[in-house]
Amino acid sequence: MFFTFICAAKDLELNNISLMRNLTKRICIMLICSLAYLYGQAAIAPSVVQSTINALTTKDNSNKNGIEKGVNQVARLWLETDGDDAAFQAFCEANYITDPEEKYQTFLKISDYLESIYGHFNEMSLLLQKNLHLDNGPLFSIDEKFGSYSPSTHLSDDLYNNKIAFIIALNFPHLTLEEKEALGTDRKAWAYARMGDLFTERIPASLLQAASNAESDADIYISQYNIYMGHVTNKKGQLLFPQDMILLSHWNLRDEIKANYNKGKEGLDKQRTVYEVMKRIISQDIPLEVINSGAYEWDPYTNTIKQNGKEVKSTPESTTRYQKMLNNFKAMQGIDQYTGNTYIDRKFNDDMEVALQDVEKLFDEFLSAPELKEVGKMISKRLGRKLEAYDIWYDGFKARSNLDETKLDAQTQALYPDAAALDNKLPDILMKLGFSAERANYLAGKITVDAARGSGHAWGASMKGQQSRLRTRIPSSGMNYKGYNIAIHEFGHNVEQTLSLYDVDYYMLHGVPNTAFTEALAFVFQKRDLEILGITDPNPEKKAMDVLDKIWSMYEICGVSMLDISVWKWMYAHPDATAEQLKEATISLSKEIWNKYYAPVFGVKDETVLAVYSHMISYPLYLSAYAFGQIIEFQLDQYLEGKDFANEVERIFRQGRLTPNQWMILATGSPLTVEPMLEAVREVIK
Repeated sequence: MFFTFICAAKDLELNNISLMRNLTKRICIMLICSLAYLYGQAAIAPSVVQSTINALTTKDNSNKNGIEKGVNQVARLWLETDGDDAAFQAFCEANYITDPEEKYQTFLKISDYLESIYGHFNEMSLLLQKNLHLDNGPLFSIDEKFGSYSPSTHLSDDLYNNKIAFIIALNFPHLTLEEKEALGTDRKAWAYARMGDLFTERIPASLLQAASNAESDADIYISQYNIYMGHVTNKKGQLLFPQDMILLSHWNLRDEIKANYNKGKEGLDKQRTVYEVMKRIISQDIPLEVINSGAYEWDPYTNTIKQNGKEVKSTPESTTRYQKMLNNFKAMQGIDQYTGNTYIDRKFNDDMEVALQDVEKLFDEFLSAPELKEVGKMISKRLGRKLEAYDIWYDGFKARSNLDETKLDAQTQALYPDAAALDNKLPDILMKLGFSAERANYLAGKITVDAARGSGHAWGASMKGQQSRLRTRIPSSGMNYKGYNIAIHEFGHNVEQTLSLYDVDYYMLHGVPNTAFTEALAFVFQKRDLEILGITDPNPEKKAMDVLDKIWSMYEICGVSMLDISVWKWMYAHPDATAEQLKEATISLSKEIWNKYYAPVFGVKDETVLAVYSHMISYPLYLSAYAFGQIIEFQLDQYLEGKDFANEVERIFRQGRLTPNQWMILATGSPLTVEPMLEAVREVIK
């Protein structure tokens, strides 16, 4: 309990407004530290902390605030096993750096060491998970054992034990979000601040390994959740889909729904059948026999299976899906006691650096916009029918929806028959996006394409000299259009990963503010997939259609993100819940969010479609990054219009890991907001 208060103390350390406010703040911190010490949560007596601050301030009177922050941070992290009060004070006095130039050179050396450590651990993880992620034949239990092993889990413990962590925390203390926002354009100060984020908590390696195991286990489960659609029947018992069609849940199932717009009654029948499959996955009464297997014919409407034309008994999956989610929750809950906050807080306040209440307010503002009803009416009119729940994935505003996907498949299969072909053509793709030949070859030379076991992902490098990995599913017949579309998205991630590592001035600033920003560039790339293929849309309404497409896509992902957040809130409110209870709660919450934000537009209640997203199982609380990514992408797209695309992308992503608002202001001149999206759709409606 008091550890929570200690962590909260750093949020009291705002900019100095008055001497009285500063004095009050210091009294509060000392009171909290005193209580923590009395209740056994801190190893160092508050009087020793203060005498250490006084001693260091005497040596360096120009950095009173930094000394106070650093000493308090080290004291919060110091355990009895690290030494007694005298050892603590002696350590601080011996290791505090007073000379600014020595501090800067020390910072550069630490950065260099950390790049080497992080880079090699990243390379180890890449190799250990190779067989899980790549299409290297059947998986054995030994693959799962090595894939779930995280070699870096003891790194934090080691750096505390050898006191390196304390040296960093003392000289480069953690700054609050408000303090970071006040740094402006001082790149060195930003780099120091990011080093200050490294050691703010002390988590045992066993708990980090447990979290890695739970997430890896969930990822393996999802990566093998294929539905053999060639063996799925409609209401009439008819087989609708190609015999060899195998779709990964939920990504490929969703894409199959998108692909069947404008295909008449047969397309509608396919969409409804896929949605029935999705509902069975959500409710977990899907037969185990049809998961990743084509041994049976399955009617998802009646939920019966047949073998050789005869109906046979099936076994429902039951609650496996929700148990994986619960396992992730339990692992994160174990870490909570060492951080003083919940995984929800860490994900938003620390990782995304946007407060949860601000996220929910932003999403609610968008989901409640009256303009969405008008867009829904447009879609219903275009379809010639009432909206159905799966129409959250309506794809008819995209130029590609009016194209023959069979021809697109043939084109992409000819261009990219295998991973090597895509790898070789990466420079061509970049040049078609406006990059010079020199820059295209520079960027593409740092990216390698691998054939993925699952739908694909982008795995970034962590030190210079390493390759970023573009993983995408490429069947033996070549990359179809859906796979190509996903690959271009992942390629956007790889370009960001390369620019924000190799071209950023300080290693501590490499990357982007949070995952939403890498999603933004991935979306920007993905939107240009037809342009890369040399296909243009002469439609004079293209710009309006693009706005409507983005609005509807944002509508979908905001609701899913709200559900993701709500489910985690529910788990924290019910920490002893069973997988069955979690299943019922997830289904109930999905209906609740649907009824609030979607039923007024769709005209139907109690739909569960929002709960189908696989991210909720294998990537805990990641979905909000997609929603933020779309907001960022919209603002970026507006800014990039009429400008040199390649040059601006390079300029913007060289900024590195600032806070979200600061990054967006420097990138586009405006803070992060949904208003530009809503204003754009109002203009289209007019």
